Amino acid sequence: MKTADVGVILDEGQWTGYQKLLVAATALTIILDGLDNQLLAAAVPAMMREWHLQRSAFAFVLSSGLFGMMIGGAIGGYIGDRVGRRVALLGSVVSFGALTLLVSFAGGVTTLTALRFFAGLGLGGAMPNAAALSSEYVPLRHRPFAVTLTIVCIPLGGTLAGMTGAQILPHYGWRALFLVGGIVPLLLAALLLNVLPESPRYLARQRQRWRELVVLLRRLGHGVPDDVVFVDAREKPIAHVSARSLFVPEFRRDTLALCASFFFCLLSVYVGTNWVPSLLTTAGFGVGVASYGLTAFNFGGVIGAIGGAVLIGRFGSRITMLAMAAGAIAGAALLASVSIGVQSAFAILAML
Repeated sequence: MKTADVGVILDEGQWTGYQKLLVAATALTIILDGLDNQLLAAAVPAMMREWHLQRSAFAFVLSSGLFGMMIGGAIGGYIGDRVGRRVALLGSVVSFGALTLLVSFAGGVTTLTALRFFAGLGLGGAMPNAAALSSEYVPLRHRPFAVTLTIVCIPLGGTLAGMTGAQILPHYGWRALFLVGGIVPLLLAALLLNVLPESPRYLARQRQRWRELVVLLRRLGHGVPDDVVFVDAREKPIAHVSARSLFVPEFRRDTLALCASFFFCLLSVYVGTNWVPSLLTTAGFGVGVASYGLTAFNFGGVIGAIGGAVLIGRFGSRITMLAMAAGAIAGAALLASVSIGVQSAFAILAML
């Protein structure tokens, strides 16, 4: 019998139309993940009016979704390793789609908080499995493209959330927004069920499913005999290293700098995506303009992700990160100057 290393096969293979279809399917999943994640931010101003609540009443609601995402992201990869990334991804999409759909029937903050927490589990769990599947389907030389696409699709989903909110909220209300946000992922789950195959590396670990792996690899453009024995030499256990090693003198400064950068970056992102629409409506803008503010904020993220990837390759990470930090500070200062008397276009420019 011939032995085949599935890692080598995947890394050194072709870049076929079928692989591009699979990457597009996983990218669409991440886009809808980003969309459903930010629908609540767009809907909060309308909910405040309907339920006669202050903005502060929604602080715990928004935090519960983030807490659910944190847990879902932490366990999503583990579940994918145990039951297969396809199964884990499908379960995540169905869960956040169904729970987002149920939000349209919520009658108060308590119910909304519970639904957003459990939807967050699915939203967080989808991301690592979609990213891993996309990376596995792609040859090594095209893998940076898959990683960049994954990063870009997150704010792209938020961009669509703002655009969807701007079209639906003024005419049909926030409940219709969550109906759309729930139904579309469920339709996507039905598509993935028929299109998306299991992770090749997961199949390689399941001897009883090697025949399924042979069929998949052939569809990916690899000529594999029927009686092949699969191994995955590149997926070896990594020696355990204590987290304390990150804080030894030679790494301490870089570790603290990176941690601080990520903390403040994510803080600004989540403050922006969660509160910008309600802040703009409080300042006197309509729900449509407020939703477009969310669109502009996320579209700026799309531009930043693509532009950053290009600039880092040309100027290095240090100069690029400093320039982007300066741009973020300038944007925050511009946003802080927005008042009731300022025109809508200026507010949206500040978001971008």
